[in-house]
Amino acid sequence: MNEQIQQKTIDLARGLFLVRYNGAEDKTSPPVVRVYADRTSLNNCNIITGPDAANGTLFAPETALVVSVARPSRLIVEVTAGRAGGSTAANIKIEPLSQGQPAVQPIGQPASQPFDTYEPEAGPDELSALKLLAHVAGLGDVTVGPNTWIAGPAAPARIEGISLEWPNKPYDLNLQYAVKFARPQRGDNQFVPLGTFAGTRGRALAITGFSLEATGPGADRYAIAAETIFLGAPALRVTGNRIVVSGPSGREPLVGLKLSLEEHRTQAAPLAPRQPRHAEPAPPMPMPRQEAPRLEGRVRVFRSRQNAVKTAG
Repeated sequence: MNEQIQQKTIDLARGLFLVRYNGAEDKTSPPVVRVYADRTSLNNCNIITGPDAANGTLFAPETALVVSVARPSRLIVEVTAGRAGGSTAANIKIEPLSQGQPAVQPIGQPASQPFDTYEPEAGPDELSALKLLAHVAGLGDVTVGPNTWIAGPAAPARIEGISLEWPNKPYDLNLQYAVKFARPQRGDNQFVPLGTFAGTRGRALAITGFSLEATGPGADRYAIAAETIFLGAPALRVTGNRIVVSGPSGREPLVGLKLSLEEHRTQAAPLAPRQPRHAEPAPPMPMPRQEAPRLEGRVRVFRSRQNAVKTAG
């Protein structure tokens, strides 16, 4: 295998995606990133770049291109070292793009009538589509759905790498995750996007720490729930928009993992208006002048929900 070239294959659903080259380990001669469709997806996947740019090629960090997918396709991301013996470590992020949906105005509603603010939400089908893949010592790659143990209490085993898939995640929510090892490795504790494998295979290196965070406009509507077991330690459950877990000393192997997403369905009650407060009249003076009463109150915002546009991530 050529150590100067690394490849990853990403499955994309129908939609529009931004491929962003965020950064590289080698600052002086960063690797070159090339994005192209798999041979079986050539007719369904279109790479969009500027008119003067090399098609599908990103030469340095802080650059990006767009991929338009007409049907589910397989995308190949190829990273080539910028110099002989150089690093191929690059941070590539793939984000779904959305133009939203046209607003539908109810018949007979005047244009000046106040409108509600909607927040998209994921239904049960969307949340259940989250998949966790883990490379487990002695078993290889194992894939489960939400709220299902990989290894865990009944059969603890070293987990050496993980990957998260969520084909129809809400368009306004992103998930990224990172792993760490007892000894520093390439990519250690670096966040990667959905669909990216974080960790190792076939090197007998157990994960000793795991981080997962939700970002984007819709992140506050969800909480990540993770249950973990580290060797010699009791099971631990944590929730939040960002979770960071490890054993008591930070060196214990991860031997059990269960993940899920929980949606906050509570809705804040509207604020009650305050009673109007009147100003006191001014004391008598030549040509007395009385100040008009001032009214103060609070604007009430009502929020309702609707189903989110289902977009691949």
